[in-house]
Amino acid sequence: MSEVFKGTTALVTGASSGLGEEFARQIAGRGANVVLVARTASKLEALAAELAQAQGVRAQALPMDLSAADAGRALCEELASRGLVIDHLINNAGFGLHGRFVKLDPARESEMLRLNMELPTALAHALLPGMVERRRGGILNVASTGAFQPVPGMATYAATKAYVLSLTIGLSVELRGTGVRALALCPGPVPTGFQNVAGIDIAPQHRMAVLTAAETVRRGLRAYEKGRAVIVPGTLNSLGALGTRLVSQRMSARIAARVMGARLT
Repeated sequence: MSEVFKGTTALVTGASSGLGEEFARQIAGRGANVVLVARTASKLEALAAELAQAQGVRAQALPMDLSAADAGRALCEELASRGLVIDHLINNAGFGLHGRFVKLDPARESEMLRLNMELPTALAHALLPGMVERRRGGILNVASTGAFQPVPGMATYAATKAYVLSLTIGLSVELRGTGVRALALCPGPVPTGFQNVAGIDIAPQHRMAVLTAAETVRRGLRAYEKGRAVIVPGTLNSLGALGTRLVSQRMSARIAARVMGARLT
């Protein structure tokens, strides 16, 4: 059982499915109490009940629409009202939109900006001071391999994940010596509900890079426990992220456009 998580409390956003559900399962399996946040109450409550019974931890469900304006403040007020002290913040909630920028719905794009960037920033502002004071815990932000390059066809999504990556690396340096860690997990293709929301399939040329949600989370938590700042799970994904540093951003964007091209609408 991990000493990093044992006896602590972790907040997992987007916990009702995909990577978020897997984070909840694996963190509870490491002996941490979990606070699960997502929109779908029935799924959260069922997962919380299952984890409490199977792992012997406290598991609480907080159904909430995290894409709503000021969701971060509302969530932190709910945590305070329940007397919950958060040691580990797993910023997993987020979604992507696929298509040409000029054709995407601006309102939906704004919702994505709030969920992918504003929410994790607000939660970090609210929860990091307590972690630093207690000299334990940390933040795990879910970014993407898309964070390393511009991605035509998912231009705004990739930009939000570039923000998450940059913020996390900056925080990891600021937090040195405090006992608090910050990790950016940058997955490649993972079969979850993300593809359905984004309106894409995993391209044939990407299928060799696919990792399951369970393996992605396992590698992410292992890196977090080791105090790393960034992890790109999977050899092919790591090589792809490294390759973006060897060419200009414009060239990298052109390569990404070729990969996305057949699916651009």
